[in-house]
Amino acid sequence: MQALIKPVLALSVVAGLAACDTDLERGVTGAAIGGVAASATDNDVAAGAAVGALAGVYCDDAGVCR
Repeated sequence: MQALIKPVLALSVVAGLAACDTDLERGVTGAAIGGVAASATDNDVAAGAAVGALAGVYCDDAGVCR
């Protein structure tokens, strides 16, 4: 079960961010997903939210969530 957490979280992040139209929507969605993922894996929630927000804002620039 533990081995499935990371791939499922990664898929959730990509799917969630792809559904958003603006950088703000992607940033908020990324922060929420990052915070939940950090909590689920017993990591720092604030750091997870910050990383998720940054990933959300810049994912379209990187060509990941178009």
